[in-house]
Amino acid sequence: MEMKSLAVELNTNTYPGRGIVIGRSADNKKAVIAYFIMGRSVNSRNRIFEENDRGGIRTKAFDESKMEDPHLIIYNPVLKLDGKTIVTNGDQTDTIYDFMQEGHCYRKALLTREYEDDAPNYTPRISAVVKPNGDYNMSILKSNMGRPQCVRYFFEYPAMAGVGHFLHTYQCDGDPIPSFEGEPTPIALGNEDIDAFTEMVWNNLNEDNKVSLFTRYIDLESGEEETRIVNKNV
Repeated sequence: MEMKSLAVELNTNTYPGRGIVIGRSADNKKAVIAYFIMGRSVNSRNRIFEENDRGGIRTKAFDESKMEDPHLIIYNPVLKLDGKTIVTNGDQTDTIYDFMQEGHCYRKALLTREYEDDAPNYTPRISAVVKPNGDYNMSILKSNMGRPQCVRYFFEYPAMAGVGHFLHTYQCDGDPIPSFEGEPTPIALGNEDIDAFTEMVWNNLNEDNKVSLFTRYIDLESGEEETRIVNKNV
């Protein structure tokens, strides 16, 4: 597959939905992680990211009085367990965490889950697990060509310097919204610091629809982490 520019993939799509980027910096020293959420409804846009007590983040209503339905909206997008970082677009983060805590793999956890119950969109569940050495797994659980049948895809990547993969929920905007198609998109990663990377991702997301962004760099030698959170609602 052809290597893509993450900036272009973002700024040419008004509504990729929720997205995960995983990879390794070009200098081969850091694992690179990004997760963003977007929204079209008032309920979806009324959110922020904040740190949780398990090494990651959770979503929270920005204005509690405007929260209509927490279902599919409030969850832990990022958790850490035994040096592994779990990133997903829903409460399957906790499913993976619980299964891994019991000694099982992320695949077994996701075999118990399927796409979101939001017909007719059947929003895919996208997930990733980053290992301490920077290798990573990704997955998408989606409807079968828009029909209410679940198909599951799993991808396992050895980390490569300067290479990442981008997986998002929607192919583009629409009604109903079409699910992502194909393999995660290979994207080029550079050596910019986390602030420059965070700014690049945030600035290339559609201004009307972007809601929140999480980024993290993990030093593959020391295990030290740098994390950034950007919320449109402040």
